[in-house]
Amino acid sequence: MKAYWFDNQPGDQREDHDSGRPVDPDYLSNLGVLYYHYPSLSSVDVLASERNYKNRDEITVSPEKMGSVYEDKVKMFFHEHLHEDEEIRYIIDGDGFFDVRSEGDDWVRIRLGKHDMIILPAGIYHRFTTDGNNYIKAMRLFKDEPKWTPLNRAPELDENESRKQYIQSRGGQTVPAH
Repeated sequence: MKAYWFDNQPGDQREDHDSGRPVDPDYLSNLGVLYYHYPSLSSVDVLASERNYKNRDEITVSPEKMGSVYEDKVKMFFHEHLHEDEEIRYIIDGDGFFDVRSEGDDWVRIRLGKHDMIILPAGIYHRFTTDGNNYIKAMRLFKDEPKWTPLNRAPELDENESRKQYIQSRGGQTVPAH
């Protein structure tokens, strides 16, 4: 895992966009983002039990697996959105980026690779993309039935219960949707 401030420069979303300004894992934790490195699947199983994740599946994001819809899917994943549930990903193979919004509404880019696990809290604005290798295989974990409903950022989401709870858990710091 490597976390840093996104450089906001033009270019393909799959490029590093590394500003050269690192972000400490403690800062991610303050945003509610949890990170683990688990070389063993048994460690994932322990965490899943502790956090009551009852279901899981695997997804491979690559042109080979997704065919002609790959580019559209990667663009869709990169639209800024939130979920009403935690987003939990364990990287089985490959690399990708999760970008999360800071309390100042800047992007923090988190590069994940094999054996990295990330938990994004419900209500945090984020986006995802593969890296330039166009390949990642991940396990998705869920507390209940698999559910992946992205809510694209919009002013009305300021009233979304998950968003309000996330803001409250972070001490009320927010930047309105634009």
